[in-house]
Amino acid sequence: MSVISDWLRERRITEVECVTPDFTGIARGKIVPKEKFSEDEGMRLPVTVLVQTVTGEYAEHITPITDPDMLLIPDPNTIRIIPWAKDPVAQVIHDCFHFDGTPVELSPRYVLRRVLKLYEDRGWKPVVAPEMEFYLVDINRDPDLPLQPPVGRTGRPETGRKAYSVDAVNEYDDLFEDVYDYCDAQGLQIDTLIHEIGACQMEINFLHGDALELADQVFLFKRTVREAAIRHNMYATFMAKPMENEPGSAMHIHMSVVDEVSGQNVFSNVDGTPSEVFYQSVAGMQKYFPQVIALFAPFVNSYRRLTRYYAAPINVQWGFDNRTCGIRVPHSDPVARRIENRLPGVDCNPYLALAATLACAYLGIEEQLTPSEPLTGDAYTLPFAFPRGLDAATQILSDCKPIAAVLGEPFIKAYCAVKEAEYVEYARVISPWERKHLLLHV
Repeated sequence: MSVISDWLRERRITEVECVTPDFTGIARGKIVPKEKFSEDEGMRLPVTVLVQTVTGEYAEHITPITDPDMLLIPDPNTIRIIPWAKDPVAQVIHDCFHFDGTPVELSPRYVLRRVLKLYEDRGWKPVVAPEMEFYLVDINRDPDLPLQPPVGRTGRPETGRKAYSVDAVNEYDDLFEDVYDYCDAQGLQIDTLIHEIGACQMEINFLHGDALELADQVFLFKRTVREAAIRHNMYATFMAKPMENEPGSAMHIHMSVVDEVSGQNVFSNVDGTPSEVFYQSVAGMQKYFPQVIALFAPFVNSYRRLTRYYAAPINVQWGFDNRTCGIRVPHSDPVARRIENRLPGVDCNPYLALAATLACAYLGIEEQLTPSEPLTGDAYTLPFAFPRGLDAATQILSDCKPIAAVLGEPFIKAYCAVKEAEYVEYARVISPWERKHLLLHV
């Protein structure tokens, strides 16, 4: 018996959700009876499921006109129980292959694997720790209406700013008990829970670890929190900027790199000082983060978060323990020296955001770049370093040959085509602001 088959049999699993992440980070796949699940044969899906827009449309000319299938093979390291299901149901993440055995280059999971292989070839292993911000909101059935905080245990919705308030978190204890129970059942290594700045804005951090494993955990975590919230008559949203007058939500990424043989952090010299590799990684992020912002801010809404003075970065300055910078180096011992990427919104695809972060650092090392001097002042007073919208960000990404070489040209071409299609679809929408201010005034 195989590892997965034994696992399913021991837990009396009745169904298996066979999933893979698409560009958006949505779980695509099939739900099959346990008897129909095959670890060896996998399952088939059209390649096009990976490249749907967030509305379910398709960009033109990025997959063959014949709409071929791909073969999805389960990763036995990812099998988990679905704790909120009524019956014993499992979920397992699949990798995507062509029928000749080669990987599907459009698969977000493969894109991350591709970057990790570059580090592996140097004898290194990246270590990452994501921080996930999100909002709890009241049930909202009309997309034209603004979102509102949900009612807590006191019977009142939250008002005002309650950053780091324990009492404000306790308002939703029943929900978070379920979140922690669900995460524990799935082996999701979550750590700290805090209340963020916004009204009913929360943050849950992950323990540091392997980049692919953490991407899988974030992928499953988003679904887990949404499911738990629905069961408590509220929504959890991972939009980057869900409320007009509240701060946006980020997925900050802490990263370091260790030598696979010695286990030493390559960001630190033997004497404890920052290494050349550390500075080169920072420089690579400074050079290439503006080119990959479309991966950190993947939707039109994402750019509403990147606003001056709203706890989100607007440039690629770096500094020691300076939260106004896009690239922050937290205070730590030399063994734990790391770089924090504060650019990604929580709406990003975790596989692609991690791949882009590591790719930019890698290019800095490969090109032996030198960073600017660390900033000790306020980075918000300096100019924007990024495009202010998805359209321009997509164009910059499509023109960046070094990033395409690392992440894969087919992937970059397809991703940009999807984002262009989303932008065109969004641009057709007439907003309430336009009707309010232009209808009778121009």
